[in-house]
Amino acid sequence: MAESKPTPYYITTAISYPNGRPHIGHAYEAIAADVIARFQRLRGRKVRFQTGTDEHGLKMARKAHEQSRTPRDLADEMSNYFLAMCDALNVKYDRFIRTVEEDHHRASQAIWERMQAAGDLYLDRYEGWYSIRDEAYYDESELIEGEGGAKLSPHQTPVEWTVEESWFFRLSKYQDRLLDLLKTPGFLEPASRANEMIAFVEQGLRDLSVSRTSFDWGVKVPGSDNHVMYVWVDALTNYLTGLGFPADTEDMRNFWPADLHLIGKDIVRFHTIYWPAFLMSADLPLPKKVYGHGFLLARGGEKMSKSAGNVVDPLAMAEAFGVDAMRYFLLREVAFGQDGSYSPEAIVSRANAELANSFGNLAQRTLSMIAKNMDGELEAFETNEADDALLSNVADACRNVLPTEFENLAFSTGIEAWMRAVYACNQYIDEQAPWTLKKTNSERMKAVLYTLFMALRDLAIAIQPVVPEKSADLLNQLGVSQSERAYSHLLDTQWYLRLVDTGFTVSKPTPIFPRLELPEEVEG
Repeated sequence: MAESKPTPYYITTAISYPNGRPHIGHAYEAIAADVIARFQRLRGRKVRFQTGTDEHGLKMARKAHEQSRTPRDLADEMSNYFLAMCDALNVKYDRFIRTVEEDHHRASQAIWERMQAAGDLYLDRYEGWYSIRDEAYYDESELIEGEGGAKLSPHQTPVEWTVEESWFFRLSKYQDRLLDLLKTPGFLEPASRANEMIAFVEQGLRDLSVSRTSFDWGVKVPGSDNHVMYVWVDALTNYLTGLGFPADTEDMRNFWPADLHLIGKDIVRFHTIYWPAFLMSADLPLPKKVYGHGFLLARGGEKMSKSAGNVVDPLAMAEAFGVDAMRYFLLREVAFGQDGSYSPEAIVSRANAELANSFGNLAQRTLSMIAKNMDGELEAFETNEADDALLSNVADACRNVLPTEFENLAFSTGIEAWMRAVYACNQYIDEQAPWTLKKTNSERMKAVLYTLFMALRDLAIAIQPVVPEKSADLLNQLGVSQSERAYSHLLDTQWYLRLVDTGFTVSKPTPIFPRLELPEEVEG
């Protein structure tokens, strides 16, 4: 029976609000999404990866006014910083979407018209609390008290009493269907986020104000030009815009519904209550999974924010530590889904201990000895029990454990299994001592080094999603062709003999992970 063809895979990040330059928290989400996209491509799936910027709303309009410029001028400048961040961090998106683009306005108006045709929109008067910083409405019961008795949102952002004519969406109509969705295993993860949203919906949903008249920076409501859409109606629709909606495009047929919306935990409500309700109203399929990851916290355990002044420039970090070392740290250090923290000391310590001293040194020692002691020549060889045990250990980590954990978004667990295989290789080389065998048993020396050569290939292929540049450097030095780097090739047991037949020789290696030095403080 022929194997089924891998299904297409669509992953999105939340689109970033560009009222300030990107910080390391934005980089964390973009890198994680890129790792997932690369991983799925390596598994043979056709992947669509979308990210971008959310440029409408009162917050952008007010900031532009403060700077005596147009909102579009501000949006153009700030969006470019996020685009530059993705490019600098080797985030290989298929589309970087901007909500100011014409096709996005068309898509947003199309989903509005579908909701209107379903009878789910009506005109009324809104009176209530609104957080400009969150671009969110809050019920009185959700507010907390700040200094001097000031009312704050649950995220401790200022709220203001708002009164204006508004279009409302019949959110309450979808309460039961949303509860069923939220209780569906795997739809919203981690499970703690699902429990929070279930509790919120069970308290009862009220209809949602979905337009504004107090400013005009946004997508115009069809037939009501004095209204602009609530920024979250507009922003969430970007996931459809990138596929060509409302047209019946090949991308829409192949990639919708999305396989994964990867978002921060603070915007789970918008993605798992409002967004599914809009899609239900518009009679469109629902996303398969929403994952609300944790925050990357600044020193002292505080959430990074522009207002707190504790943001860190991810480009400065990448320049200080190297892009791949930074990517590795972010995925290795923190259990995905939980909050985590970072420091320059922690990045240097982790990168040196695992990438430089363990993996990099293993590659350097192995390839150097092959180049020096065998003139770089590869030969067929006989393995013994110790060799077979090592190769089996490495194969299990690279072919089974890491892919399984990455499929479940348990990156740190998958990388830990990979590191155990690296440690096993280093223990093997120390126990076999090929530098001693050189004097006593040259054939056995060759078998040890060729065994390590084979293990390095598996290790380099497996870790590609996390450290793509350095993995490519090592695979080049191992003579592994571009066409043989997908995960399916980890099952190929004859690759080494084919490489021998080509006459490939190992050159003096170039270090892939030099040790890092602690730089001066990386500034925001």
